[in-house]
Amino acid sequence: MRLCPVLKTTDFDYKLPEELIASRPLEDRSASRMMVIHRDTGLIEHRKFTDFSSYLRPEDLLVLNDTKVTPARFFSNDGNIEIVCTNKLSELEWECLVRPGKKMKPGRCVEIGQSTGTVHSILENGNRIIRWDQPVDEQTHGRLALPHYMNRESDPEDRERYQTTFAREEGAIAAPTAGLHFTPEILAKIEHTFLTLHVGVGTFRPVKAEYIKDHDMHAERYHISEHTAERINNTRALGGRIIATGTTVTRVLESLAKETDKGPNTPLQIHAISGETDIFINPPHTFKAVDALLTNFHLPQSTLMMLVSALASRELIMEAYAKAVEERYRFFSYGDCMLIV
Repeated sequence: MRLCPVLKTTDFDYKLPEELIASRPLEDRSASRMMVIHRDTGLIEHRKFTDFSSYLRPEDLLVLNDTKVTPARFFSNDGNIEIVCTNKLSELEWECLVRPGKKMKPGRCVEIGQSTGTVHSILENGNRIIRWDQPVDEQTHGRLALPHYMNRESDPEDRERYQTTFAREEGAIAAPTAGLHFTPEILAKIEHTFLTLHVGVGTFRPVKAEYIKDHDMHAERYHISEHTAERINNTRALGGRIIATGTTVTRVLESLAKETDKGPNTPLQIHAISGETDIFINPPHTFKAVDALLTNFHLPQSTLMMLVSALASRELIMEAYAKAVEERYRFFSYGDCMLIV
C-alpha cells in the first residue's frame, strides 16, 4: 500500500510576476485565454474561452453559482473606521470585520450616512455584531470588497464586471470568478443549471498552518434547489458528466456527495437543501460529484490551489502553473481560466 505524503502549505507555492495579476477585466468577458488540462494523459493545451463548449458532450451538465456580490465594504463618515459586512443577520444587525479593531469595542458607535451603528458584541473570531438604528443606504455608501491583490479601490465599472451575468441571489462578498467569462449568448447554447454559495472573506484568508491537514477551513452558506438536484442526478444516471463552474460549485457538490454517499456502487443522489459547508478539498480526495472543472488561476499556497491539485494531481497543476507564467496568462479574479477534464 502506497502512503500519501504529508503535504505542507509550501508544497503549493509558485512564483508569480506581479505584472501578470489582472487588476482590470478585459473589454470582452469571453475574450479570456483558457488552459486545458487533460488528467488522463497529462496533456496541457492553450486555447480560448470561446472554445469551451467544444469540450462538452451532449449529455453533460454545466453547474454554475448564481450568487450576487453585494457592496459590503463601508467607511464611517469621518473615514476612521472600515467595516466589511460578512453576514447580514437582518437589515439592522450585521456581523462585520472592522478596522482598526481596537476602536470598535462594545458600546462604540459609528455613523454611515444617516445611520448610526452600535457595537453590540465581539465574537470569538474577532468579528463584531453591529446594530443599526435604521437601515444603511448600501447602494450610496457601500463599495465592493475587491480582493487585496488588485491593489485599488472599486469603481463603477466593477459594479457590472465583478458580477456574473446570471447573478441573482444576493449575499456574496467576492465573485465566483470562473463564471465571469460567460455571456448570456454563450450560456444559452449549453445545458446548465444553478446552485448558490455565498462567497465570503474566508476565500482570501491565507493558510497559516505548516501542514495542510492542520488548516481550519472557513464555512460558507449554500442552497441547492429541487430542480437543480434532479437535473444533476438525472445527468449522472444517464452517463453524463457534471462540469463545475468554479471551486464554489465544487465545494457544494462534493460536500453533498460526501453526506449522501452510500458506497462505491450506489448512484449519486443529491437532494434540495440549504446549509453551510466547511469541506476542505485537498490531495488525496476522491471526487464523487464533479467530473470536470472550469476555474481561474489561484493564489499561491491557497486552499483553492489545493482543491485543483486534488482533482488534477499536485504535480500536474504545478507544471500547468509554471507554463501559465511562461505563456503570460492573466491571473486571479479578472484573469484567464483553466479547464480540467
